[in-house]
Amino acid sequence: MRLSEMNTASETQTQTLPRWFWPLLVALMLIVVAGLGWLWWSVRPPAEGDPAVTFARDMSAHHKQAVEMALIIRDRTEDAELRQLLIDMILTQQGQIGQMQGWLQAWGLPAAGLQPPMTGQMVHNGQMMTMTPEMMGMQPQVKVNELRTLELAQAEIQFLRMMIDHHRGGVLMAESVLAQTQRPEVRRLAESIITAQTGEIRYMQELLRRRGVTP
Repeated sequence: MRLSEMNTASETQTQTLPRWFWPLLVALMLIVVAGLGWLWWSVRPPAEGDPAVTFARDMSAHHKQAVEMALIIRDRTEDAELRQLLIDMILTQQGQIGQMQGWLQAWGLPAAGLQPPMTGQMVHNGQMMTMTPEMMGMQPQVKVNELRTLELAQAEIQFLRMMIDHHRGGVLMAESVLAQTQRPEVRRLAESIITAQTGEIRYMQELLRRRGVTP
C-alpha cells in the first residue's frame, strides 16, 4: 500500500470513531493523572508542622505516661482482671509508640519537635483550638508517683480514674487528626485508638463500680 493510501485509510478510520470517543478518552486521562497525583501526595513524607507529624509526637508522649501508670499498678495489683487489662494496655501502647517513632524516622524528622507535646492546634467539634496537656488527659507527675505509695485499693481506684481521663484525652487527639489528615497509615492508627480506648473506658468504669465507686 502506498503512503498516500495509508494516510487516507488512517483518516477514514479516525472519522469513523464515534463522537463520544474523544471526550471519554480525555476524561479517562484526567482520572489517571488525578489518581497519580493523589498517590504521590499520599505517600510523600509530611513536612514539619503537618498534623500527622504533630499527632505522632503528641500521641507518643501521651502513650508513654499511660504505660508508666500501667506498669506501676501491674506490679502491685492482685486483681487478675485488672492485671490482664494493664498487660494489654502496655503491649498495645508500646507497640504504637514504636510504630509512630518509625513514621517519624521514615519521614526524616526528629522524634521531638520544638514545641512541648500537646500544645499545638487541634480540631474539636469542628472548631480549631489550642490544646493543653491537661485537656488531653495528661496527669500531674505527683499523682502518678502516688500510685506507688497509696494503699493498694486506693491506688487502683486512683489509677482507674486517672486512666479514664487519660483515655478520653487520647480519643480527642485521635478524633482531631482524623479531621486534619488523609494519610491512610495515620487514619488507621487513630481509628484503632478510638475503638480500643473507648472500649477500655467502659471496662474501667465497670471496674470502678465493682469497687463501689461511681465512675
